Amino acid sequence: MKATTRNHYLERMITVLLHIQAHLDDEMGLEELAGLACFSPTHFHRIFKGLMGETVVDHIRRIRLERAALRLVSGRHTATAAAFDAGYETVESFSRAFKKMFGCPPSKYRERHWEAMYDRFPGIIHYRPEDARTGLRLDNRKETDMEVRTENVEAMRVAFVRNMGPYNQCGAAWSKLCAWAGPKGLLRPDARYLGVAHDDPQITPPDKIRYDACVTVDDSVEGDGEIGIQTVGGGRYAVTLHRGPFENLETTYAELMGGWLPQSGERIGNNLCFELYLNDPQSTPPAELLTDIYISLK
Repeated sequence: MKATTRNHYLERMITVLLHIQAHLDDEMGLEELAGLACFSPTHFHRIFKGLMGETVVDHIRRIRLERAALRLVSGRHTATAAAFDAGYETVESFSRAFKKMFGCPPSKYRERHWEAMYDRFPGIIHYRPEDARTGLRLDNRKETDMEVRTENVEAMRVAFVRNMGPYNQCGAAWSKLCAWAGPKGLLRPDARYLGVAHDDPQITPPDKIRYDACVTVDDSVEGDGEIGIQTVGGGRYAVTLHRGPFENLETTYAELMGGWLPQSGERIGNNLCFELYLNDPQSTPPAELLTDIYISLK
């Protein structure tokens, strides 16, 4: 079952990779690529990053650069033509990106052997001049040893304040929530503090990122102005513990959804994913923060 599920994920990603390689000269939107893989855009991005070792945006940019490099070596393009071919507006910006990736400017690259440089490149998929369906292969990646448990989570009624903006700027939402809940006696010892991170910061514009700062409440509590009420949980979830600063949560998400999930035999569900904060960030050093990440399962 696990091998079958992993193969299913890989087949869906290969469909996307083939599409990318066949349409390198086209604009490719995230929703279009996610649709090919039959994932939501946010889930697709994290699964892709976990499986491929890079974001889909970085993958497309790198594959275009590899194609440009191959054409330079073969003498089919000048540096100027290669720059525009790779989607760069100026030769200068292309040269900077090219040197960062290949370790030398385009003018020097012709002197170096293409195949010998493959091991230096990031990612596990490379541009090949032959037909993509025979030349594109996924290398076997080491299976994750992430510790994950599955559990049935009861639905939790929460009061929340929504923050619109970068995740590292959600402190105001927590301040509003606590200022409202404190006088009402809702910040009890048994209260649970959750975060619902709706969007992936790699793909959503910073000012459009949605985050809900939540505290569990009972049925007697009603919303008030900016304070909303919603239900979080209810169903099967995969849970893993993230240790350390909140800014590193995205790396754990990527490993959970792109590493553990495909090899687990599980399928992602439709309920809200959320974070459960196990200690207080106001009194805990960032390196000692503990956060449980909950991913909905079918």
